[in-house]
Amino acid sequence: MLSEAARQRAPRYRHASWPQPLRADALYGLPGKFLAAIDPHTESDPVAILIQFLIAFGNLIGPTVRFIVDGKDHFMNLFAVLVGETSLSRKGTSWSQVQRVVGKVDEDWAQHCVKSGLSSGEGLISVVSDKPRKKKDQTSPLEGATEAVQKRALIIEPEFDSVLQVNRRQGNTISAVLRQAWDGGNLSTLTKEPLEAHGVHVSLVGHITAQELRRDLDTINYANGFGNRFMWTCVRRSKSLPHGGRFHLENTSELVTEIRACLDFARWLGGSELLTLDEEASELWESVYDELTEGKPGLLGAMVARGAPIVLRLAGMYCLLDQQAQVQPPHLRAALALWRYCEESATYIFGDSLGDPMADQILARLRIAEDGMTRTEISQSFGRNKDASEIGHALDTLAESELARMVMRREGIGRPAEVWIATKH
Repeated sequence: MLSEAARQRAPRYRHASWPQPLRADALYGLPGKFLAAIDPHTESDPVAILIQFLIAFGNLIGPTVRFIVDGKDHFMNLFAVLVGETSLSRKGTSWSQVQRVVGKVDEDWAQHCVKSGLSSGEGLISVVSDKPRKKKDQTSPLEGATEAVQKRALIIEPEFDSVLQVNRRQGNTISAVLRQAWDGGNLSTLTKEPLEAHGVHVSLVGHITAQELRRDLDTINYANGFGNRFMWTCVRRSKSLPHGGRFHLENTSELVTEIRACLDFARWLGGSELLTLDEEASELWESVYDELTEGKPGLLGAMVARGAPIVLRLAGMYCLLDQQAQVQPPHLRAALALWRYCEESATYIFGDSLGDPMADQILARLRIAEDGMTRTEISQSFGRNKDASEIGHALDTLAESELARMVMRREGIGRPAEVWIATKH
């Protein structure tokens, strides 16, 4: 039986290493030029700058350009969460640098569509609602905005942990509505006073620490598809600039002009054509598709299960920022390089956790029990307060994930005992 001191020492998660540096493929074209202009002037992680730029551009486009995959529309809206240690990772600074440029591309969008303070699904729907605003609502940030502008929303949540905490409250609709928003098109609730919004285009960037994320992303959202709609991205301070950068003094007019030209191209293209892959990109896609769609075990598998559509959306944005009508190999390679970083980030953040609190706790205890533990000892480690069937289900989960194995061990002249041992990784 484990002592209390041993239980306290037991790690809840086993982490992989920090993600490998972003591959050069991800810096293809205008996104690479954008990053090169900002990076010398900020301590923010280059990945944070790049991802937020792509998401902002994807939201600027609106619900026009799309792929059709297996009969389903995929627009250029994406969700990401930047995971780093409090202010030391410069998460908030990274967005301010992006906003400094992208906000000049479409000032109407910057004024009316960039939001924060998400607290309910109904609140999100109200931002892009079909219903005309009441005359008495003179304080709405969307007052005077066109219908096209109202249909877009880029949610920036510097305290994404507060969204997760609110989402855990019974009856809160954030998870359901955000899942609808990622899918694109229409939002609705089935509450006493139903709300609807049609043809919307919602993107989201959250900032959080790894500790907050593991604590507050509950089991339900592991399983219901909420978590795998996000690109989980590890970020940290890239350099030390005691006197700050000088990006605010740089002339960004050329960047703004280039991004605006890409935006005009995307809107023109979205009015007439679907995005497709050219012949070479199709061959590349076929070569990576099985790997992207192959299920991975445990919590990690649940969090990266939408890798394929996320890669397509990223490739689409690289394509549009190159003012091309078809995705070509460099666009797809750029998307794959960025997704590789996100997948390695998810591996680092979630380790080999199973997303099953009971199984995770048992695994942590098995890993510091050199000779393994019997079912009786496992039960005793919980003060005998857990039902035998609950422990049995957790042990089955560990066995299926090949994180623990059962052996029969005879001690003395009695019957062999069932002993559980953590597998070595």
